[in-house]
Amino acid sequence: MHLGPIFKAVRGRRGNVMVEFAIGAGVLVFVFAGTFQFGYTFYQYNILKNAVSDGAHYASLRPYDSKTTTPSAGFKTAVRNMVVYGDPAGGTSPLAPGLTTGNVNLTVYFTNGLTTLPGVPETMTVSIDGYTIGAVFGTTSLANKPSVTYAYQGFFSPF
Repeated sequence: MHLGPIFKAVRGRRGNVMVEFAIGAGVLVFVFAGTFQFGYTFYQYNILKNAVSDGAHYASLRPYDSKTTTPSAGFKTAVRNMVVYGDPAGGTSPLAPGLTTGNVNLTVYFTNGLTTLPGVPETMTVSIDGYTIGAVFGTTSLANKPSVTYAYQGFFSPF
């Protein structure tokens, strides 16, 4: 038996494994990068969702001291601080990177669609606007998302 043709065939396929590995590794890098990007964005969005929920819950229990659907400066500041820092008094380190009180919207709805007295606060809606989640491979901009609404259960004291 003469083995010459077999060795020639094997010698002609040298490097195939390296080419296959390069193609496979390139595909896997993109798959892992995409998975990381999605996971990180989802993680940051979840942090924002929890912060907005905490802020809306806080707003629904805090005494409301305005006669209109426009909250007082103190009320609005406390709710915004609750969303950004997790504390109505404020803080130095935001819960999400780059989140500021300017990104937090608070909307108060009165009963029967009224905007002033004799209506009373019915719901408090808190949302994030103009915030960008930055990750390694791209960014995601949020417009009024996430948004959470709670029924108002606090003490209405506009006087």
